Amino acid sequence: MTITTDDTVRTFDDVRVRSLVLRAALRAAKAMTTPGLEPRQRLATLMECHGMMLAARGPVSPLPFAEFRGALRGDLAGLVPPGVNPLDLAGMLVVDDDGQVTEDAFDLDLEQRMLLDTVRKLDRAAGVVTDRQLREEIDQETAYMLLRRQGDQGVYVAGRSDLIRHPAGPVDDLCELRLPPLIVDFYQDIPFGSVFRGWWFPCPVCAWPMRLTVRKKAGGSVGAARCWHGAHADMGASYLFRLPVDASPPELLPEPSPPRPGPREAVLYPDLTGVPQAVPAAGHKALVRGIWRYTTVPGIPELALHDRLAERGLTVELWPALDAYDLLVEAGPKRGRKEQLKVDVKDYTSATTLAELIHAQEGDRGGAGWLVVPDHRAGQVPLLSGVCAKYGMQVATASEFGELVCEKSGVSWA
Repeated sequence: MTITTDDTVRTFDDVRVRSLVLRAALRAAKAMTTPGLEPRQRLATLMECHGMMLAARGPVSPLPFAEFRGALRGDLAGLVPPGVNPLDLAGMLVVDDDGQVTEDAFDLDLEQRMLLDTVRKLDRAAGVVTDRQLREEIDQETAYMLLRRQGDQGVYVAGRSDLIRHPAGPVDDLCELRLPPLIVDFYQDIPFGSVFRGWWFPCPVCAWPMRLTVRKKAGGSVGAARCWHGAHADMGASYLFRLPVDASPPELLPEPSPPRPGPREAVLYPDLTGVPQAVPAAGHKALVRGIWRYTTVPGIPELALHDRLAERGLTVELWPALDAYDLLVEAGPKRGRKEQLKVDVKDYTSATTLAELIHAQEGDRGGAGWLVVPDHRAGQVPLLSGVCAKYGMQVATASEFGELVCEKSGVSWA
């Protein structure tokens, strides 16, 4: 791919500016909210982030240090320099009401870095993506590379499935997974934001440690447990708990659940009838956040779609050719001609960033003809359809796709 037009260069230059603004704000927010950080270290990090912000804004848009610190608790669009469209940064907060870094800010930061890294690889002449930090290996890609290095499709599928089905657990159990030793190193101590007095709770949707906070209320305090992934919390992975007066573990109380989806979407909807039990942090580990967010989370609908279609008698292959794309589905009547559908599943917080990534790759780099998004991303389908149509791709939610291929195969989806 060659980037030649002024408009295209400006577009990717704006992406880079937004990425630097978000990365500086995100790192500064982590320094502000991480407990136990030495004041000198906190200040040094904030000053470094302020320098990153000034580099993003340029000499014509100065920003005093005090204003930078104050802006970190407001709308990120206020940090974007004049002349650059804030797009997804408009209305986004990097620190929430509980004083913690927001999941959306983390998502968008990594998504923008993936986009810019892709552009750099496709067009090394494009000077808009030379930032050194963009050259760092993303944990997700490193893990995939280590799995692919084995050169065995069965080993790859088993290892990647383990990263999806077992994002956290007892150290002894994790050591038994079918993973190369270097990938096991991506399991680390339970994140501090997910531990309360030595206990943590697995999300009932993804099994990763939920976020734990203590909120002040009239007459006392109450604990809250929510999955770090907002979509899972919205499905019902959201609980309250009383603060124990002794060393006993907290007990979760479910918050009001959203209404169940319709018959079509219910096929892939997770079972949330059980209430998670407290697990000791000692002796347990969890995947680093990047691999959880971009392997485990999107892998849940991948595996669910694979499993539900296989249960209905369809032939489905996971991550063919060592992850050229996500699913190869054979659709068609039992005795008729089969149609092979190549599917890529994407779970991006920002539809705009995903659309730009598809455009940068001129479609799907693995040759997929279908882009499938989780059901809760249904609102992204119109935008993505317009971009994908230019490259001969079709877009659907996971349930829409499942229903479509079942109809082609003469079986019932719901």
